[in-house]
Amino acid sequence: MDKKILIVEDQDDLRLLVRLSLKSLGSIALASSAAEGLERVRAERPDLVTLDVWLGKGDSGLDVCRAIKSDPATRHIKVLLLSACGQQSDVEAGMEAGADHYMIKPFSPQTLVEAAAGLLAA
Repeated sequence: MDKKILIVEDQDDLRLLVRLSLKSLGSIALASSAAEGLERVRAERPDLVTLDVWLGKGDSGLDVCRAIKSDPATRHIKVLLLSACGQQSDVEAGMEAGADHYMIKPFSPQTLVEAAAGLLAA
């Protein structure tokens, strides 16, 4: 069965990098804002969401993660947070929001693929 991956990233170049890195793992959907990402999560029920912590205006990736994990209909969806913020407190905030994995930017495409594949296999 084909896995569904949703990439929520407001920067076009990073969204492209993540999409190209993960396309071998399943079908890819894209969102460029927190609101669009949450709407697609609820409508499409992906297996994995890669979620930027800072999404410009509106809600943050942490807000989206909390919404996914607090809803019984979506809490099973794996969430991989991506952030340039790498302090221990940032990582802890991400995990407290319900993330299944927290990855610090910049990251290598191979590391991203390994983390995503591990979450999809879990």
